[in-house]
Amino acid sequence: MFLFTYFTVKTDGETVIRMDVYKDFATVYSEIMQDTPYDTWEKFLVSTLRSHGIKDGLVLDLGCGTGEMTRRLKNKGYDMIGVDASAEMLGMAAGKDSEGILYLNQDMREFELYGTVRAIVSVCDSMNYLTDSEGFVQTLKLANNYLDPKGIFIFDLKTVHFYRDVAGESVFGENLDDCSYLWENYYDKESKINEYALTLFLKEGNAYKKSEEVHYQRAYGIPEIRKMVKKSGLRLLKIMDADDYGEVRRNSERIYVIAQEVGKTPEKENGKDKRKS
Repeated sequence: MFLFTYFTVKTDGETVIRMDVYKDFATVYSEIMQDTPYDTWEKFLVSTLRSHGIKDGLVLDLGCGTGEMTRRLKNKGYDMIGVDASAEMLGMAAGKDSEGILYLNQDMREFELYGTVRAIVSVCDSMNYLTDSEGFVQTLKLANNYLDPKGIFIFDLKTVHFYRDVAGESVFGENLDDCSYLWENYYDKESKINEYALTLFLKEGNAYKKSEEVHYQRAYGIPEIRKMVKKSGLRLLKIMDADDYGEVRRNSERIYVIAQEVGKTPEKENGKDKRKS
């Protein structure tokens, strides 16, 4: 998850919602999301990067949130940059083992780097926060612009099936050490927009502070993903189920998309590619 300090949702061409998120949620994010399968995601990312000859060098974590995956990839030998639009989430990231990591407070639809990177990764459904295709394509175009020649962009997405059939209209909550929360979910089938209202009760001494946030994400079908990747200029390499890495099925809840940079010419020295392999 991640993402915008502010973002817009569009339905029928009209901008109808502008929300402020990941404020108080940032302070308890790691506690609430403690069951997130970071170990599995890390293994997949490292394996995929290495299979494309990317064993070191600069890697961007887009929608890095509290920096959990950023730190993990740094510990695997990559020079990491983390981009997130929530200053609060980046504040939590910077308070952890952040030595050697560059964190940038930027909207992923408008991110800017000082140069190119060997790869870009984005996990925990950060890309689902892009709630219109225009913003999605713009983010992909920026990825293509800032990738090294033949660099790759790996990102995950929750599926229509997940939002419609698994999350659907549901309510759940939990009491934790530092907070309690109530999570109310609603999915609109027509717009493919998923809304969840998060009510937090944050422990402050002998009392609790109440805080509320409303988050919006969008589901994208495979044909639309293919169309957006093509429009961005990236080359689509693969779309796969995120659980077994096989073909995407009707009951796939999360998918991985792997796309490759197109358009740049590698620097060469004596006829050989200067990039590391």
